[in-house]
Amino acid sequence: MLAALAVLTAGLLAFHRVVPNSVGRLGSLLEAFLPWLGLVVVVLLGLALLRRSAAALVALLLPVAAWTYLFGGLLLPGGAEPGARDLLVVQHNVSDENADPAGTARALADAGPDVIALEELVPPALTVYETTLAPDYPYRAVRGTVGLWSKHPLTGTRPLDIKPRGITEDWSRGLRTVVHTPYGEIAAYVAHLPSIRVGASGLASSWRDESAGLLGKALAAEKVEAVILLGDLNSTVDDRGLAPLTSQMNVAERGFAFSFPAAFPLARIDQVMARSGTVGDIRTLPATGSDHLPVAARITLD
Repeated sequence: MLAALAVLTAGLLAFHRVVPNSVGRLGSLLEAFLPWLGLVVVVLLGLALLRRSAAALVALLLPVAAWTYLFGGLLLPGGAEPGARDLLVVQHNVSDENADPAGTARALADAGPDVIALEELVPPALTVYETTLAPDYPYRAVRGTVGLWSKHPLTGTRPLDIKPRGITEDWSRGLRTVVHTPYGEIAAYVAHLPSIRVGASGLASSWRDESAGLLGKALAAEKVEAVILLGDLNSTVDDRGLAPLTSQMNVAERGFAFSFPAAFPLARIDQVMARSGTVGDIRTLPATGSDHLPVAARITLD
């Protein structure tokens, strides 16, 4: 029995893409929590040792190998010292119910990033973020409920149409701007994709998937070579729902950085991706007044 469960776990890890999404989007649901299958392996290992089952121990080599192949690289230590073409970025869904926007802004600025991307910006908290960040981040771009603060000049800011057809109310959760860094222009995209819901019928993610498709088309049409994408994408990079983005953007090479929920982080749904650049590592920052943890990443431009 233990050996069979070990083989099943290995199969889910190695062939998660073949789990169908037609019913309850079970494939995406599995992929959202895929790293946690490592805990299943640990439990099975304990049971195998308790029962002294040689067959189960041998079978466990399969899921261990599969998990290590998929996620082992994320556990490696950070890379080399920051280089001349490195960009430090911070991404944070600050929550529209955040009771301490000033403290949140100061905490993000203390990390010393080049740019800060924020989602769920609502008045009057937006004014607080603008005032608090202005001394260190004189350049800003805000469209709808998303914004970008930068140490470098910004131009060409425009809203990004990633609104699913089924949403009829006012909804503006994406922007595109160009950051003029000392080492060239970078097109920066900030996005907040629709939320997903997990219920008895499975994963409800059709709006999220549609919005990801629209964002993917915008990225594919971008003429600036270097691109960074920062946002609350309401999914992990393993979820096939983000394939329109992960198929053309590089994701973090090191670090799990589980960012949600802040009280007990289970998944990283706050993402940093890059084109013509490498996201060397990603990490969480201390909790703020949000239900998300901030994430910081270092991007090395090609």
